[in-house]
Amino acid sequence: MPPRHIKTAVMVVHDLVATALAVLLTFAFRFTGGALAERLDALPLLLPPFLALAGLVYARFRLYRTKWRFASLPDLAGIVRAASVLALALLVIDYVLVSADLYGFYFFGKIAIALYWVLQIFLLGGPRLAFRYLKYTRSRQSSARAATVPTLLLGRGGDIEVLLRAIEGGSVRKLAPKGILSPRADEAGQMMRGVAVLGGFGDLERVVADLARRGEPVRRLVATPSALEAEPDALVAQARRLGLPLVRVAGLGDGLVRDAELAPLEIEDLLLRPTVAIDRPRLEGFLAGKRVIVTGGGGSIGSEICLRALAFGAARVLVLENSEPALHGILSHPLVLAAGERAGGIIADIRDAERVHAVFAAFRPDYVFHAAALKQVPYLEQDWSEGIKTNVFGSVNVADATLAAGARALVMISTDKAIEPVSQLGVTKRFAEMVAQARDAEQARLPGHPTRLIAVRFGNVLGSVGSVVPVFKAQIARGGPVTVTHPDMVRYFMTVREAADLVLTAASHADGEARALAGEAADRRAAVYVLKMGQPVRIRDLAERMIRLAGFEPGDEIEIAYSGARPGERLNEILFAREEPRVGLDGIDGVMAASPVFADRARLDAWVAQLRAAVEAGDRAAAEAVFEAAIPHFRERHAARAPAGAAAEAAPVPS
Repeated sequence: MPPRHIKTAVMVVHDLVATALAVLLTFAFRFTGGALAERLDALPLLLPPFLALAGLVYARFRLYRTKWRFASLPDLAGIVRAASVLALALLVIDYVLVSADLYGFYFFGKIAIALYWVLQIFLLGGPRLAFRYLKYTRSRQSSARAATVPTLLLGRGGDIEVLLRAIEGGSVRKLAPKGILSPRADEAGQMMRGVAVLGGFGDLERVVADLARRGEPVRRLVATPSALEAEPDALVAQARRLGLPLVRVAGLGDGLVRDAELAPLEIEDLLLRPTVAIDRPRLEGFLAGKRVIVTGGGGSIGSEICLRALAFGAARVLVLENSEPALHGILSHPLVLAAGERAGGIIADIRDAERVHAVFAAFRPDYVFHAAALKQVPYLEQDWSEGIKTNVFGSVNVADATLAAGARALVMISTDKAIEPVSQLGVTKRFAEMVAQARDAEQARLPGHPTRLIAVRFGNVLGSVGSVVPVFKAQIARGGPVTVTHPDMVRYFMTVREAADLVLTAASHADGEARALAGEAADRRAAVYVLKMGQPVRIRDLAERMIRLAGFEPGDEIEIAYSGARPGERLNEILFAREEPRVGLDGIDGVMAASPVFADRARLDAWVAQLRAAVEAGDRAAAEAVFEAAIPHFRERHAARAPAGAAAEAAPVPS
């Protein structure tokens, strides 16, 4: 018998013995003399069926789903509900079947049943809480012995409580919490799991000095996500003045102790609005046991999708990548290695239709996440035909292979530059969206549960390859100048984690609620999903803040130079086209969607054929004529692009 089953059997035996003991103690406390003897004589007849009923009730309220070392208030609530059901059953039996009118006496009586209820809760819950306290004490002692780094914890009570549990449980090691600083004034003076709240963030220097005088010098500051939401600049400046390393806690966003870990504080952690929360149970239920293909899975976005899919319980994840170094990088990730046979990779190019179809047919995916693309605006303006081969023809190959393999859904990664496009990147991505939407409309008319094909539009993804933040960081490290394309350039920003979660959330919605709209209602289904990214950020302001966070003054110590807008760029990005009707997403926060706007399949196939001919002939004008016919907004690109602005000698950077 597996150890897990043995432990469950031990818990079941304990609870049944506790139930029998609760009945015996009830009789012993409530009755004496002949009344007690009479009831004890009836026990052999009463107890077996009651224990059988108790076992069923305990299973119904899932008392064996949680290990005793993790017993908590929800488990205690389950015990109270189970004991209440059993007490109610005794009440019904006593007053209906064994009433005073039939037998001349009540076997239990109301007082005895109330006493039984209290004893039953105590005998079931007490050992669980005692066992947890024993484990907690041993864990605290073990953590205390291993704790070598005196630390101050920064953040609100909820985040701090999760972090302290992670320290006690061993997920975060070597930290010896000496105090807590909270941005909430009402938490000052409180204790959290034995650690005192010593003040607010403004008290940091005073608290560090006080602890040093008491012989407990602080050696590290640990910031939770809530500590970085308000005035992080001042926090970083104080840490720099004190000469203390400031690290952040990663993995608290989902409230799970096992995910908590320390990571270096990156400048991009301080630049955004609070991270959009996700519905973790939804994604776990959506991906559990499913087979997933991620094209371009070695890239910054694709690799995060792979890691999130594995974390949410996907049965198999296949990385399709044409770059051997990128494929090796994601397959060498510790989380992928820990997944064992659940994760694998294959070298293939999405431009090779035959190869893509063969891979998909052999793997039989449930879901396909299409992240493979060329995305750098200047290179695609220069090498226009390569963008068409990958972003258009490659996407056609992936869409057709997905349909042939019978997958449940394809999610195509697009960009905010696809809306009313003015660049080769934007227009090739918008055309790929139309390809997916035309095939999705065809699928909607089929019976059963055909494949969904949708698109997800990203803003600028912080930390992704070619994004502006790493470039600015490198320029600041060299002493400047920091090059900005135009002083009025604004962009939407999101984190890599948000991007991956948006992809998975969109897929879960498309495969669930949106699938219900079929046939005539297909044109009202969500086809394009976008994260609510708050207000766009002016790139100049971003550069100035990054310079200050690095400890310099913009203009005086680090110069900001303007290189001029590049071909294919505009000052402002938008999230939806004017003609795209918005769709409500019930039960999903932080995400917006729109219905499809596309041409019919026959016309799209004709345009694809014309694009192939233009690429083979090297005729850019012919290719752009096709795009203008398919996407009329593309004709306005020259008027919509950003003015050139002042040029700088520095190399152009992403915006």
